[in-house]
Amino acid sequence: MEITASTARQLRLTAEEFDLIKQKLGRVPNFTELCAFSGMWSEHCSYKNSIKWLKTLPRSGGRMLVAAGEENAGLMDMGNGFGVVFKIESHNHPSAIEPFQGAATGVGGIQRDIFTMGARPIASLNSLRFGNLADQKTQRLLSGVVHGIGHYGNCFGVPTVGGEVYFEDCYHTNPLVNAMSVGIMKADRMISATASGTGNPVFFVGSATGKDGIGGASFASADITAESAEELPAVQVGDPFQEKKLLEACLEVIDTGAVIGMQDMGAAGIICSTAEMSAKGGVGMHIDLEKVPTRQKNMKAWELLLSESQERMLVVVEKGKEEAVIRVFEKWDLSASEIGHVTDDGLLKFYMHGQLEAEIPAHELVLGGGAPQYTREYKEPAYLEKIRSFHIDSIPDIKELKSAAQKLNSLPNIASKRWVYTQYDSMVGAANTTTNAPSDASVVLAKGTGKALAMTVDCNSRYVFADPYTGGMIAVAEAARNIVCSGGEPIGVTNCLNFGNPYDPEVYYQFVKAVTGMGDACRAFNTPVTGGNVSFYNQNPDGPVYPTPTIGMVGVLDSLDDRMTLDFKQAGDSILLLGELQNDIGSSEYLHKLLGVEFSNAPYFDLEKELAVQQLVVKLIKDKQISSAHDISEGGLAIALLESAFPRQLGFEVKSDTPLRNDAFWFGEAQGRIVVSAKEPAAVITAAKAAGVPVTELGKVTGGKLTVNFEDWGSVRSWQQAYDTAIEKLLN
Repeated sequence: MEITASTARQLRLTAEEFDLIKQKLGRVPNFTELCAFSGMWSEHCSYKNSIKWLKTLPRSGGRMLVAAGEENAGLMDMGNGFGVVFKIESHNHPSAIEPFQGAATGVGGIQRDIFTMGARPIASLNSLRFGNLADQKTQRLLSGVVHGIGHYGNCFGVPTVGGEVYFEDCYHTNPLVNAMSVGIMKADRMISATASGTGNPVFFVGSATGKDGIGGASFASADITAESAEELPAVQVGDPFQEKKLLEACLEVIDTGAVIGMQDMGAAGIICSTAEMSAKGGVGMHIDLEKVPTRQKNMKAWELLLSESQERMLVVVEKGKEEAVIRVFEKWDLSASEIGHVTDDGLLKFYMHGQLEAEIPAHELVLGGGAPQYTREYKEPAYLEKIRSFHIDSIPDIKELKSAAQKLNSLPNIASKRWVYTQYDSMVGAANTTTNAPSDASVVLAKGTGKALAMTVDCNSRYVFADPYTGGMIAVAEAARNIVCSGGEPIGVTNCLNFGNPYDPEVYYQFVKAVTGMGDACRAFNTPVTGGNVSFYNQNPDGPVYPTPTIGMVGVLDSLDDRMTLDFKQAGDSILLLGELQNDIGSSEYLHKLLGVEFSNAPYFDLEKELAVQQLVVKLIKDKQISSAHDISEGGLAIALLESAFPRQLGFEVKSDTPLRNDAFWFGEAQGRIVVSAKEPAAVITAAKAAGVPVTELGKVTGGKLTVNFEDWGSVRSWQQAYDTAIEKLLN
């Protein structure tokens, strides 16, 4: 067939990119080669519209053991000779079309990124966004995604220990499904995704290749449309039991000493793993595609290269040690097929039954090599004028606190996500310490290391919508706050940057400002970005989703004695608020959901004051001066108090004795504030004053009754019943 610019457009390549390919090859590519460039130069693989700004993030320093983006996931030093490996990625578009398999394979893919480096996954988290929960489509998507995550994770045997779920109208067509995995390993045992050694054999291991997932990377690099459902074959199909075997086989084969390099076959399949491993090692590969195990007959070369069938790895093996590798995979009843060898010419040569199907310089396909990098124009979104015009004085202060708090307590964004997390196995492996003792971040024992890990995923996308720069900073600050309130030391970040179409200058403005804000906050918290994922084109005919730069953060606890939980411990303890009081209700759940105000300022945030509050809480925990710590987020102070009361059915008697408005004091979401309880409040007050942090005495913990501003709010049990069942009632 004749290859033209029209052919390139059908493969989502521009005319300019087609010309660039011809220039790099010195000829017109054949169809298989063009397919390879289509996959590798897709937004999903090449980051062509984002890499310029990603490079501005702090990508080294701290406890980092490998440079950001150099390997499949980030690796950081957790002490005692061990490393923690972690990463977050999106599976948004597949989940919009086929929610069960889309979410399930998102979980499988992120686990492979962890164990391909030689780490054993010990925990999973997820960050989910859907439309209005009262809508039947949202209910179907939620049910399918949660079922998919639970099915894959539960069968694979890694606990799902934490996450977040939000519901906003803008995610109606395009839900966000971000999956994170955390693993541990000996710090000096990492396997790199690098090919080297001329003549070393290249092995294909794991499941056979089918036609599922073909073009998945390109599919994820375009807007969701009414026709997207016709691209259903782009959604992969997963098998968690195969992945469990693959995990054990990969970790065991590393012990043979035969493995030179290994990489998961994720987005863009074989073409991606061969290109990236070769380019990184400055080598080439000779691949015989007919030797790739298949589960469908007569697959063409381009189909084999682009298939994203799950549970597959590419392994470069030291020549002469092939039998040791084959024996391990045979033991686990998995395929291990030698499909080629490493060459020294930098070229990827793909053959089918002896006929050359494609010949491409590996370097020209990859990010940091020949893949194009663009600088997109951006401009301030017009809607920000509406946000700047909002003023708190336009909203009358609230008089009926109790009724507003009851409504907030049952909002889907605030209420218990019990319906979701009870479908996940959170206890497999017996390392999750937060099942019956909740804390702001999930705390997991890292068995055999003498340490524990705190981990969280965070982003309030409405804050980012209101002010992309400040919202990006808040996402990092809240993640750090959750780690600190759990007794951990924040050490590093992985991010999943979910935005609309990058060719829309207003969307690109959101992206640029959010990344800049994230970078500034990460530098302040000394939490470098280890890597992650950019997901553009989260858009529907009505417009883009809220800008959602999800932060996955990991922290270290040197001892479980440092662990802190959010629950009040005993009646009579004092309740104190650390941090500044602000007359602010901007972007709060109260303002947005109860009063219907779409455009308002991002909540108050001051980076230096945030740092001071967090450092104070670290000291209070170390000195054993507080009994609980819980950050103020969605729903404000009233919800934070209720959430601290629920676990032990202890109540509170609190009052506001300030000139602040009632709505701002109880429901405002100004940042940098933490509720603590203590037996000896004087010690906390003294420490706060020494740190220059404002402290407000709110009241006392009670035996089970709630009193606010001398008003009887009833029993803790009745509030918790409403909190626990709100989502279930909506779904029923």
